[in-house]
Amino acid sequence: MRGGAGIAVVVALAGGGRTASSDTAALSLRATITSPATAGLPTEASAKVGALTITLSRWSTDAERTPLLTAFTAPPSAPAAPAARTPPAGRGAARGRGGRGAPPPPPPSPLARLSAAIKAAPTLGYIWTDGVTGYSIKYAWRSTAAQDTERIVLVTERRLDSHAPDWSPASSAAGDADFTVIELRIDRQGVGEGKTSLTTSVAIDTDAATLALDGYAAAPAFLKVTR
Repeated sequence: MRGGAGIAVVVALAGGGRTASSDTAALSLRATITSPATAGLPTEASAKVGALTITLSRWSTDAERTPLLTAFTAPPSAPAAPAARTPPAGRGAARGRGGRGAPPPPPPSPLARLSAAIKAAPTLGYIWTDGVTGYSIKYAWRSTAAQDTERIVLVTERRLDSHAPDWSPASSAAGDADFTVIELRIDRQGVGEGKTSLTTSVAIDTDAATLALDGYAAAPAFLKVTR
């Protein structure tokens, strides 16, 4: 654990974490955040300060995931050539400008393209703090039921620590991105852990066709998941 930040999560997976009925959340989590800001508080006060409620109404469809995967993996477009500008008669050649304007801005980075795609995606659920702060969940993926350990990937439109800097662990390559990728690993008893892009880079799991965390095994745990 780096930066003294962590989250203890109590998980309730509706219908065993599988497809839920129309009036039941697809995924429901209650979370308690522990950080340097709450370390000295009594247990009850600490839990109140760091309380999170995560509710997912449904999982992303294949069609909804594709634009995000494409945005992150597509090669950057070549910068457009600056438009030629005709200088006033008798001045362009003398000043050596060659009749060219200012260079165009560089193409957006993969993280910038992914951030734009996340903002355009439908809202599938929310992560709420004990106060009024909320985070829209724009991406939600889970592994198949046949696996012993279920993987869950959620992506929030904003940084998970955007309203509470004390939650932040050591930053990563994706630590300054507008969004947060959260990856959970939960066994059949509902016990496991979770990690976030606040401490490691974002990647594409090509076999599972999903956003994921790069080097998940080596990343510090940020979420402790229990029954």
